[in-house]
Amino acid sequence: MVAPIVEELSKEYQGKLKVLKLNTDENPDVAGKYRIMGIPTLMFFKNGQTVDQIVGAVPKDPAQTKVDSLLA
Repeated sequence: MVAPIVEELSKEYQGKLKVLKLNTDENPDVAGKYRIMGIPTLMFFKNGQTVDQIVGAVPKDPAQTKVDSLLA
């Protein structure tokens, strides 16, 4: 459900942010490190540090609003 939204945001913000996907089943150590408890989880990083996250499926508008606020 979230993958198409993430793909759209990736294209719209190309050059302004990086979008990476991670399969937590294949990378349980990373999921544990970042305490990912719910799928999907969108994590936002700045200078290598987690600055925010969205847990659960959300429509494009709230995700885009979050991205805009973090880029401001």
